[in-house]
Amino acid sequence: MLTIRLSQVGKKNRKMYRLIISEKARDPYGNSLEILGSYNPHSKELLVKADRVNYWISQGAGMSATANNLLIEKNVIKGEKVKNSSISKKRLVKIEKDKETKAKVKADAEAKAAKAAEDAAAAAAAAEAPVVEAAAEEATETPTENA
Repeated sequence: MLTIRLSQVGKKNRKMYRLIISEKARDPYGNSLEILGSYNPHSKELLVKADRVNYWISQGAGMSATANNLLIEKNVIKGEKVKNSSISKKRLVKIEKDKETKAKVKADAEAKAAKAAEDAAAAAAAAEAPVVEAAAEEATETPTENA
């Protein structure tokens, strides 16, 4: 099966990549059927022969995940990006536990905030009620003392 993928070229700290098409089992640094373009990761510059890429895709060539995502990002082809890596089951379990813990902490915080607001409202109502009652008592006592 033919595959469109990246082949590394360039110096040690100045790597560049060629977009090539070759047999999937073949070494990407060896002979390739055709060089379809190049990619410079430092400047994010992609030079591609779009017509040749579309031709090879129409002939049934596959693409590596990296090449696919790069071509989609630069609008050479249409489609959705592919995940390059997968998460282990152990890591997924840990992520789920973290989400549950965060949800529980958030729910507890909301409950505390609601209780605090309720207590504050009750305290305000309790503090306001004696003042009204005391004012009513003073109003009734004042006329009797003057008389």
